[in-house]
Amino acid sequence: MGLTRTLTDFELATRPIHPETRAALDRRWADLPPHAQTDNQLLGRCAVGCEGTHGVFPKCNLTCSPCYHSADANKVRIDGDHTVDNVTRQMAYLRRMRGPRAHAQLIGGEVSLLPAADHAAALLAMRAAGREPMSMTHGDFDDDYLRDVVLDENGRPRFRKVSFAAHFDSLMRGRRGAVRPRSEAELNPFREQFAQMFVDLKRDHGVSSYLAHNMTVTPSNVDEVEQVTRDVLDMPFDMMSFQPAAFIGDDRRWREDFGEVTIDKVWERIEKGVGQKLPWQATQFGDPRCNRSTVGVRVGGVFAPLLDPEDPRDIAARDRFLAHHGGMIFGDVPTGILIVKVLRALAAHPGDVPPLFRLMGRVVRRAGGLRKMVAAARRKKVSFKTFVVHNFMDSEQVKPAWEMMEKGIVADDPVLKETQERLGSCMYAMSHPDDGRLVPACVQHGVLDAVENEELRRILPLVGAGVQGAVTPTVVTRPSGLTPVRGTGRVEA
Repeated sequence: MGLTRTLTDFELATRPIHPETRAALDRRWADLPPHAQTDNQLLGRCAVGCEGTHGVFPKCNLTCSPCYHSADANKVRIDGDHTVDNVTRQMAYLRRMRGPRAHAQLIGGEVSLLPAADHAAALLAMRAAGREPMSMTHGDFDDDYLRDVVLDENGRPRFRKVSFAAHFDSLMRGRRGAVRPRSEAELNPFREQFAQMFVDLKRDHGVSSYLAHNMTVTPSNVDEVEQVTRDVLDMPFDMMSFQPAAFIGDDRRWREDFGEVTIDKVWERIEKGVGQKLPWQATQFGDPRCNRSTVGVRVGGVFAPLLDPEDPRDIAARDRFLAHHGGMIFGDVPTGILIVKVLRALAAHPGDVPPLFRLMGRVVRRAGGLRKMVAAARRKKVSFKTFVVHNFMDSEQVKPAWEMMEKGIVADDPVLKETQERLGSCMYAMSHPDDGRLVPACVQHGVLDAVENEELRRILPLVGAGVQGAVTPTVVTRPSGLTPVRGTGRVEA
């Protein structure tokens, strides 16, 4: 019996695509609106999409214009037990509904306001649910805090790899050393300092990292996107993500006409910063009105996209991969298991090997050839880069569109109908375990956050905030309010 179980577990672990992953992908594809079921769509074919936490630590210590947090966010105290308990519950539901593996953001207010031990415990809880966590931060914390999160009390790494997304832009107020930045360039030393902490962490403790650079874009800084792109390209960030501002959150901090900044305008300025066109049409996450991205390898100063939408050979290779290997999990898999998974996948589809090598050859040629790539690698000038634009929607449209969707009503108004289409193909979901629902991020931030944070003010008042680690009622959020749940749910680091 023991041997049989061991062999069964091994077969499942090394299966190229886990059956729960396959089922979750099939559900995701079936739920997509018809307009999103395109050949280049990745949702439902190789990914279920990204995930995020909510109602776990809404407080932030910077003031930004715009600010996506509700007006009550800073009136809720930071409480580690509440955070870990709710993260655990939300991730468990995501595991049940979306399969054994996904990328999830530890997001709310400012994550570094959490005590380091609670931050680490939340990340461990996310990993226990099969999530690849990314901590969302403004980056204004010290190296000691980072190491307290990543290392245990004996100085040993808790994680082999960590992911952080740091938000830097001139719309933020209160950063130490740049309280009221007058330009994006003024923030470059802080960007470099943040990234260097992770370079040092790798050097000293062998912990790898994946770093994303986030920037909100409004009419006041859109013309600086080009230079920001150029500057950050030479820093050790793996992703550059830009978000055109939307009318979401605290309306006291809306001071511009955000509608002037479109996804096309932002992408054009990113391309100017990179110094070349960035083809993105070969792959799509969700709705193209919401998301645009491309990934490739940068060799010296040249960016070579992994897929060229104008090359039919690249598109054919894409279609082969999605048909045969979409949903195969590579991240956080033990090396031995991963080798067997890959061998089983190739044994099932041996005809995929030549097209894969030919695709790799085309990428190398786009980068300038093998000799140039080898020379650049020796100078440590080869890196993978991802460029992303996330275009959020205004709460004024999201609220009525979502209310109709909840009732099964398709809007007649063209603006609301477009909003419903975009919500239906959203790549970013929030978990509501008590209601048994997953909601799009724009709904969470534009509709539900205000209600949740109002209730959190009652459950986690600022009075007595100096008592960290106390056992307090924790909550599970629901659209109509909050339900207190007793217990800490702490995960020991």
